[in-house]
Amino acid sequence: MMLEVKNISYEVENNGEGIVILNNISFSCKNCENIVITGENGSGKSTLLKILMGILTPTSGKILLDGKDITNFSIDERAKLGIAYSFQIPVTFKGISVERLLKLAGGENANYCDTLSKMGMCAKDYLFREVDKKLSGGEQKRIDLASVLLRNAKLNLFDEPEAGIDIWSFDRLVDIFSNKSANIIVSHQRKLIEKADKILLLKNGEISAFDKTEKVLPLLSEGKICKKLRRENG
Repeated sequence: MMLEVKNISYEVENNGEGIVILNNISFSCKNCENIVITGENGSGKSTLLKILMGILTPTSGKILLDGKDITNFSIDERAKLGIAYSFQIPVTFKGISVERLLKLAGGENANYCDTLSKMGMCAKDYLFREVDKKLSGGEQKRIDLASVLLRNAKLNLFDEPEAGIDIWSFDRLVDIFSNKSANIIVSHQRKLIEKADKILLLKNGEISAFDKTEKVLPLLSEGKICKKLRRENG
């Protein structure tokens, strides 16, 4: 698997004035590679992830998957090619059981009990519950993450997977990204960032740094991003 992002820009209009959200973003992600996208709030992290999934269409630039131009592909088309997406705030499905959702994600014979266990959930307590707002935010998040992992996609896109996750589950969450898929993860959490192969640091919609974790991590101690990381990690 090879994802190539070439000169992606994204602009919106507000009261007749163009506002640049992302400017000339270029990077690549290869098979089994973990990349964390981090940066200050409003730097364009979630926007970039949505563009990769096809939720948003870039103003300019190209996205290639295994050499194929998927820039104008729909969400469904990208999913069929092996891209999976986990929202920061999970989608709920009234009338659909957890078991049915996980079978839709991984197939009838998927080992969803084991996957739920990895997320710190006992399958017998959840399989027959509906994926609705009666579940807590943390439960919804863990089920959403389980459904993504069960897809065994080429490329997983995670938007702040730690959001709403308790500390015990978060420690397990850090370990699940060591799998056969490539992962691009938007996060502010140092534990996740330190586990990455590479860090893509965004600032004001542009790439401030993109390199191996050991080279970019020291840069996070410079400026406001380090203050945010310190607050979130105690």
